[in-house]
Amino acid sequence: MNTVAEPFWNTVYCGPAPNPAQLWQSWNLDPVVLLVLAGLAWHLRSSRPGRWAVVALFVAFVSPLCALSSALFSARIVHHVLLIAVAAPLLALVWPARTTTQRAVPLTVSAIVLWVWHLPAAYDLALSNVAVYWLMQISLLASAVWFWRSVLAPDCTTVDAISFIILGYAQMGMLGAILTFAPDPFYAAHMIAPLQWGITPLADQQLGGLIMWGPAGLASAIVAIMVARNAWADLRRAGT
Repeated sequence: MNTVAEPFWNTVYCGPAPNPAQLWQSWNLDPVVLLVLAGLAWHLRSSRPGRWAVVALFVAFVSPLCALSSALFSARIVHHVLLIAVAAPLLALVWPARTTTQRAVPLTVSAIVLWVWHLPAAYDLALSNVAVYWLMQISLLASAVWFWRSVLAPDCTTVDAISFIILGYAQMGMLGAILTFAPDPFYAAHMIAPLQWGITPLADQQLGGLIMWGPAGLASAIVAIMVARNAWADLRRAGT
């Protein structure tokens, strides 16, 4: 019997969900991704934040984390945290905004993008369609970079910057709470694979929600501390 192959865009990016024995063989060697990261690394070679941003993107898209995020929702949340709370602020430091007056707009847009992509229908579609997958990744990263550029802009006061960082984390924490305390798992894409890892789909989803509270909050706190430290250093220099 003849079968029709699925179009490449109707496949899971990074391949099918691996089991524990397959994980460390599951590197993503997509030549386009490798070429883009190599070009970005060369362009940002003189910038320390830029180099670390490339490392974060490498872990997200090339390392076995990419394949693991096809299996576990909690790994997908780690992937998203790397994009929006690690790579995005680092890239914002590389390409700072000169001035920003509408900080509520990038905050709102980045929050909407995050919540929309975690609606079950949108999420499951992204994990089964390569084109939608990349739309998810690019929109998450781009909106997060826009947000971080706004709060790290030179004309943003320390109070405003820290306030918006807290608001950005709060909306993510609210989503994390919904995921953690939901009575049932939301995502069809993760109904079977977690069982191979000795975890139920609901427990996997709950772990993902907790990651949104913990590591994501820690990353935001580090940036807030950096903003406060820089402001304190400016005050000390002004007083001398």
